[in-house]
Amino acid sequence: MREVSRQEVQELLEQGIQVVDVLPTEEFLEEHLPGAINLPLRKIETEARRVLDPSRPVVVYCWDSA
Repeated sequence: MREVSRQEVQELLEQGIQVVDVLPTEEFLEEHLPGAINLPLRKIETEARRVLDPSRPVVVYCWDSA
């Protein structure tokens, strides 16, 4: 695991990586990376297998402006 910049994530998106934003839906709707999938942290364990493609890499992020 390593930290990546927003620019790196955008480049990885172009290569087909899956980006998961773990903020609550309301905050996700306010601002998120284009193409990001919203899987709130409280639901990630139960929903990840249904929503994500296990054959593709995943970047998980949380943005909090507070």
